Amino acid sequence: MKKTNHFPHQLTTVLHATRTLLALLFFATLFTACNDDDEPTPAAQPTISNVEIGLGNNEMGTIGEDFHLNADIVAGDKIDLVTVKIQQRAGETYAKTWQHEIVWEQYKGAKNTTVHKHFTIPADAAEGKYDFLIIVTDENGAKLEEKREISLWQKANLPVNPQLAHFNIFTNDDDFYFNGQFKQPGAKLRRNDKFTSQATISGVKGDGKMYLLLINKKLNHRPESIEQIDFSKAIVYDVYEHKNLEPSEDGFSNSVFDMVTYTIVRDWAHFTIGAATDNNAPTPNAISGPKAWESGTYYYGIVYKNTTYNMSLFHYIEVPVEL
Repeated sequence: MKKTNHFPHQLTTVLHATRTLLALLFFATLFTACNDDDEPTPAAQPTISNVEIGLGNNEMGTIGEDFHLNADIVAGDKIDLVTVKIQQRAGETYAKTWQHEIVWEQYKGAKNTTVHKHFTIPADAAEGKYDFLIIVTDENGAKLEEKREISLWQKANLPVNPQLAHFNIFTNDDDFYFNGQFKQPGAKLRRNDKFTSQATISGVKGDGKMYLLLINKKLNHRPESIEQIDFSKAIVYDVYEHKNLEPSEDGFSNSVFDMVTYTIVRDWAHFTIGAATDNNAPTPNAISGPKAWESGTYYYGIVYKNTTYNMSLFHYIEVPVEL
């Protein structure tokens, strides 16, 4: 009898099913690979750093007055728009519905930029706590949103309201700059001039500190808060602080005179243009390196911070120096 070699019916069925499954897996893998190749690459995201909301980064604003914003932005591709929104928060109570939006288009096309802005909080704003949003829209379609909380105050309701009441300069005991005006048109600060200055801040109490600074304009350094002062660039004429200060019409001054006893409580700091060291306290700094004396235009200014209420103030004028 002739033998016939053949697979049992069950084995044939298994092999057929296996071949079918392998084929399906092959086409599935091929299809997935094609899909992976077709998927678009996610757009690169912009980034934000060194954000400061409010003067001295205090996250406070005064209605009807200047508001400070700083942010360093790097685009994923290129910046399209930078937008700021001030929006009321859920769960907060306000006298009325209010919101504000500003769009800046001048950064369009830049890869990176520093947004340093001062803008006015509109007079019709309502007091309260708000969401402060910085929105960066990229030309590649990506969008980044940075959210902070700020408080808006009516000026009359501020816990403290630092204001510059006096800011004067004297050279060799004569008026150089007084009540907002240069008293000797064309005059310059010269080597060996005796330099004294008075600064008074009203509307403060508690603890605070002021710096009076001379900074060569070419150094491009104009700090708006104590934390920003670079002492390798800034010459300190005077530094003075107050502790547990009670509100007073006299305010806080670097020159204190007691009218009752008719005595000087704190005299103006003594300084000479061209000096080797400044009046930084507790340790004077050498006036060398980037801030070494030279002829040119200098900023002279005050930077103050009320540490009790986290409120700041700054003010600068430009003065000519000829050595």
